[in-house]
Amino acid sequence: MSRAALLVLADGRFPAGGHAHSGGAEPAVAEGRIRDADSLADFCRGRLHTAGLTAAALAAAAAHGLDPLALDEAADARTPSPALRVTARKLGRQMMRAARATWPSPELDALATARPRGAHQPVVLGLTARTAGLGPEDAAHCVAYETVSGPATAVVRLLSLDPFHATAVLARLAPELDRVAEQAAEAARRGIDALPAASAPLLDITAEAHAAWPVRLFAS
Repeated sequence: MSRAALLVLADGRFPAGGHAHSGGAEPAVAEGRIRDADSLADFCRGRLHTAGLTAAALAAAAAHGLDPLALDEAADARTPSPALRVTARKLGRQMMRAARATWPSPELDALATARPRGAHQPVVLGLTARTAGLGPEDAAHCVAYETVSGPATAVVRLLSLDPFHATAVLARLAPELDRVAEQAAEAARRGIDALPAASAPLLDITAEAHAAWPVRLFAS
């Protein structure tokens, strides 16, 4: 395992397109559910233990070597919102471009050929981690972290929240990030049928509404 490769993959500057997405934070701010650092922490915690756990497990399973096409179907089944499925595949397509440029591999080429419009982003990230020599827990940590870091970064822009306070939120969530990553990696070792399907219905509902906004700062 290369710690340097893990840092590259988890770096927010890795050109995978995540900076254009708020992870549901934009509609949450508009509805007043995120107002400050405390409500941001609540939002991130809820997202981490639902959508984050599910995505982290999919990534861990791909890094573990499970069939990425079967995992992509499992991701579809766990994503009831059409808007979120579109977003996941757009992000997966961008992640695939960055991954193939950074860590070229036949496995990535095969998935890109099979899913030319993009596989779900967590599946692509997990396969990328595998290609980079990383393990299931590494992939799960990457996804768990981006599950909360994306909304935190977005809220700094949306509310002009002090970035020190946003970073403090992430730091306080660190023990929970570790637990979610461990849980996701353990589930991945038991096979696709054991992967969690934790849901966040409000994220699905607001994603559909957000997709119809005529003007928005973030793509999702």
